[in-house]
Amino acid sequence: MKSVKKMLELKNICFSVEESGKRKEILRDLSLKIDNGKFIVITGPNGSGKSTLARLIMGIEKPTSGQIFFEGEDVTALSITERAQKGISFAFQQPVRFKGIRVIDLLKLSAGKELGVGDACAYLSEVGLCARDYINREINSSLSGGELKRIEIATLLARKTKLSVFDEPEAGIDLWSFQNLIRIFEKMRSEIRDSSIVIISHQERILRIADEILLLSEGTIKKRGSVNDVLPELIGTTAAVDACDRLR
Repeated sequence: MKSVKKMLELKNICFSVEESGKRKEILRDLSLKIDNGKFIVITGPNGSGKSTLARLIMGIEKPTSGQIFFEGEDVTALSITERAQKGISFAFQQPVRFKGIRVIDLLKLSAGKELGVGDACAYLSEVGLCARDYINREINSSLSGGELKRIEIATLLARKTKLSVFDEPEAGIDLWSFQNLIRIFEKMRSEIRDSSIVIISHQERILRIADEILLLSEGTIKKRGSVNDVLPELIGTTAAVDACDRLR
């Protein structure tokens, strides 16, 4: 029987910080495997270590102990740039603004090659933006939070990344932008083949898209399973899941 390829594996990850002269544990002996072709949502209460976990995967932070493997290779000591070159990408809660850089320039940088206007427009269309209105816009304060989120996702599409990590993508956007974000994620999930997506979120509509939900609490994974297995516990009852399903 053919084995399933592991996209990402974390082994016995610990992470602590110095706080008021004492060591504070954020993640405690956390182990995690994510298969290729999966759409995973990690959720949990504030302070549970969700964003720290995302930053460790990308290399923004380094674990106090433990190892991180990407496609079977130990990447624990690799920098953000080196991990990006391997095929890991990261979307921040608040996307960075680049004054003086146009959307098309950012897409070209993300693709790592010369990108035709037609291709750039196709990536913008994928995230529901009218290319004609955005392709020559600067990545500055004239763009709303929702527009920045979608442009950031377009750059991930241009990179053809193997593993995309989103840290609370719903943060700082309005309801209309959030609804568009859900549609983008639904499309991305339906088209996953040789890549994986990890989203840090506690929004129910994002949780519902997941192949699996991971519940993080007190720095460790308390539960992992399908939407039907995990979500009822998070929102109260199984009946709540059924009722929401009828509204989709």
